[in-house]
Amino acid sequence: MLERFLPTRDAITQSRLLRWLGPRIHDPLLWHVNRRSVARGVAMGVFFGLMIPVAQIPAAAIASLLLRGNLWIAAVSTLVSNPLTYGPLYYFAYRLGAGVLGTRAPASLSAADADQPLRTMDTLAQAWSWLTGIGQPLLLGMLIMAVTGTVIAYWGTQLVWRLRVSAKWRRLRQERRARAAAAARQGAIGSA
Repeated sequence: MLERFLPTRDAITQSRLLRWLGPRIHDPLLWHVNRRSVARGVAMGVFFGLMIPVAQIPAAAIASLLLRGNLWIAAVSTLVSNPLTYGPLYYFAYRLGAGVLGTRAPASLSAADADQPLRTMDTLAQAWSWLTGIGQPLLLGMLIMAVTGTVIAYWGTQLVWRLRVSAKWRRLRQERRARAAAAARQGAIGSA
């Protein structure tokens, strides 16, 4: 189903921009849509989508090249974080990291300091203090979310894929049984 939206493998491997990757770009697992490569691609995309705020798609693509996951699925999966979800994700990551570290929220910059342009250096020092206070819990929370999201994405993709395949096989067996029963009824009617 997804294959009709993706560019062809030949179009990508013949691209002048990607020639520097050499034979690695010709790896079939980067382009085929199968259970293992899609699960790897989703896991890599979710990891980099939750872990780093910039250059998520290139990071997921490089990891996909190294770990042989589906390249396009990895790139699309990074969109788990987007401009609509950044705020809630980072807030939750900070709260998670602060909870694990047992820290309290840093004091915010006061409005009185913001109104005094002559105290720019003091305000910058307070901003730096505030950012360093929030940075450690935020990074820890992002790491925990990224690793947890990766595990859930990988095994969730495997499970959904397996359930879809088993449902398809079950439907095919039911159709075969229905055709066999119809043929048996037709044979019984014809012999009577």
